[in-house]
Amino acid sequence: MAALLTVCGCGKNADTTTPIDQVKAAAEKMDVAKLRDMAMTYKDAITAKAEEIKAEGLKLKDIPPLELMGDKAKAINATVDELKKTVAALTERFNIYLDELKKKGGDTSGL
Repeated sequence: MAALLTVCGCGKNADTTTPIDQVKAAAEKMDVAKLRDMAMTYKDAITAKAEEIKAEGLKLKDIPPLELMGDKAKAINATVDELKKTVAALTERFNIYLDELKKKGGDTSGL
């Protein structure tokens, strides 16, 4: 739950709760600069979540093989699954901003 709170919200934060059709409609109304800012915000959020997934994976490596089916490993795997869902939602929204930026001829370097 804490992972979701860090990416949800309003303003310049990456948001995984706004319905896709609303994201598309908002993106269509944005200028190139705002689209690029939003795409960068989502890119940064995706990168941060990928780092969290990597950190959780490292925790799994520390668990002895005989305990990989235990509660600790299951909890780590559940966290990874939630992080992956968040990354998928962030990526979907990122792609909306990126596609709209491309349509409007904006600079996509670094994205």
